[in-house]
Amino acid sequence: MNTKLFVGNISFNTTENDLQDTFAAHGTVVEANLMMDRTSGRPRGFGFVTMSSAEEAKKAIDALNGALLDGRNLTVNEARPREERSPAGARGGAGNGGGSYGRRY
Repeated sequence: MNTKLFVGNISFNTTENDLQDTFAAHGTVVEANLMMDRTSGRPRGFGFVTMSSAEEAKKAIDALNGALLDGRNLTVNEARPREERSPAGARGGAGNGGGSYGRRY
């Protein structure tokens, strides 16, 4: 079963191919993705790598967490499931009554 890893502190110079090659030394890489900023199109400094098995993922974590890549020490751990987010514009729990956002009248 595939295991997805979170990879943080990635240099803005690192490409998806660099990421794939780095992790391929520790097992079969199913997919490597860098997260990009929607507005600027620039990398956001983190990504995800999917390894083909939990054993390979563990080997990659052990070998690459804290390892140097393009001048940055990577943070590598098992990815957590994505949290549900409220729809755009929805604001919950403000408790300040009717959208006043703390204004005093």
